[in-house]
Amino acid sequence: MQLLVVMELFLLFLQQKGCQIHYQVSTLVSLANPTMETVATMFLGWNLILFKAVWIEYDGEKKKIDVTLAPIDVVKPKQPLLSFAKDLSPILNNSMYVGFSSATGSVITSHYILGWSFKVNGQAQNLVISELPKLPRFGEKKESRFLTVGLPLLLLCLVFMITLGVIYYIKRKKKFAELLEDWEHEYGPHRFKFKDLYFATKGFREKGLLGVGGFGRVYKGVMPGSKLEVAVKRVSHESRQGMREFVSEIVSIGRLRHRNLVPLLGYCRRKGELLLVYDYMSNGSLDNYLYNQPRVRLNWSQRFRIIKGVASGLFYLHEGWEQVVIHRDIKASNVLLDGELNGRLGDFGLARLYDHGADPHTTHLVGTVGYLAPEHTRTGKATKFSDVFAFGAFLLEVVCGRRPIDHVGENESVILVDYVFECWKRGDILEAKDVNLGIYYVSQEVELVLKLGLLCSHSEPEARPSMRQVVQYLEMDIPLPDLSLLSLSSSGLTFGYQEHFEDFPMSYPSSMDKTMSHTSMSIAESHLSGGR
Repeated sequence: MQLLVVMELFLLFLQQKGCQIHYQVSTLVSLANPTMETVATMFLGWNLILFKAVWIEYDGEKKKIDVTLAPIDVVKPKQPLLSFAKDLSPILNNSMYVGFSSATGSVITSHYILGWSFKVNGQAQNLVISELPKLPRFGEKKESRFLTVGLPLLLLCLVFMITLGVIYYIKRKKKFAELLEDWEHEYGPHRFKFKDLYFATKGFREKGLLGVGGFGRVYKGVMPGSKLEVAVKRVSHESRQGMREFVSEIVSIGRLRHRNLVPLLGYCRRKGELLLVYDYMSNGSLDNYLYNQPRVRLNWSQRFRIIKGVASGLFYLHEGWEQVVIHRDIKASNVLLDGELNGRLGDFGLARLYDHGADPHTTHLVGTVGYLAPEHTRTGKATKFSDVFAFGAFLLEVVCGRRPIDHVGENESVILVDYVFECWKRGDILEAKDVNLGIYYVSQEVELVLKLGLLCSHSEPEARPSMRQVVQYLEMDIPLPDLSLLSLSSSGLTFGYQEHFEDFPMSYPSSMDKTMSHTSMSIAESHLSGGR
């Protein structure tokens, strides 16, 4: 004999209004005898997944069978779903089998036993819900929202980011593009990357602008990594003519080493632009301490030390190196002061080199009006003597605190060398000194420098002293020649010549602020430090 507990799930009715579907669970207990069947019915709502717990209990004393049905996550109800009296002792043996079978009717269903528990002579152990296995997947696999929505959005964002990265890379590469030719590889150690100079100057911001000259702008920078302070001069240069020779000379000048020269560290070349990198001088250029009511005035001792320092540096350029270096742009604005106010000659952008004993080649006329030797304007040849002439103008500039050409009105200018010459003729050359010197100066040294300035301004190149002699005069190792013996018979830049300063061929009006040049290769008016 068999004891059957049958649970059937079938569609009861369909209510069209609201489209509600109800299901009926019928529980039937049978002893394999249709006449003894007992049926109980339970209605369930719209839920295709039914997690139910069933308790089937037989009380031998009361001879009663109870069937209880409830959701799996609630405690066993006190009231069974189905209960009837029946003595099962005739069919209960010491050894019996418990089985489970499933069948479907009109409703397609799947039946699973997640767990069961049996007990004879007592209550069966409750099932631990958290330890029950999960139902296997059924029906069509539900696609993840991440795969359908999240992943496409993620891929779209990734493509967008990659596109932005490529655009940024192309623009950055174009922004930092340099012009590098095969012949420049030998100058590798002296060439800077534009990217490094760009970051050193913080993008060449106006805040870091040290000065603006006739051929470029100069910015202060701090090199990344080494933290070296530099002055970077940006020079426009559209023509490639002579660039190889020019860069070669720049690199050669970069090997110059003297305590009174501003080190030229190297260069960088881009299309239409050349950048020269100098060591940065913290106290700026000398002209800031001479003109326009300077905040800090230099006393005579400081000025004399600067003069002797620049003379020593120029002597090194002319005679102390493996080649002759002609600076071609000696002036106060190109003399830089270090932390101890020592004078250093800078800006070698116009400098030219030639071998000792060789004849200088004719070059384009470059330089600054007021410092150009008369023979230089006529022949176009820059020589050691033309540098000495410019140094003479520099001497008078430092002692007098005035520019070589000083504008005192709209149409009136004072030529400094003329003024000093007139003071010398009157027998009172000290009258030409800077009034800011006050009374604290050595008259012998001031007179020496003023007369040396006139001597260096001689119209005849051969009558000018060499830089070796200039250094000896300044150190007072040899006496300065008597100027009266030189037949000084005219004013201005001409000793022994009857031509005046205005008679020299010039390309621009006589002004210190104008720079003479006939070539884009010129790099005048250097500004390596603040205010230049």
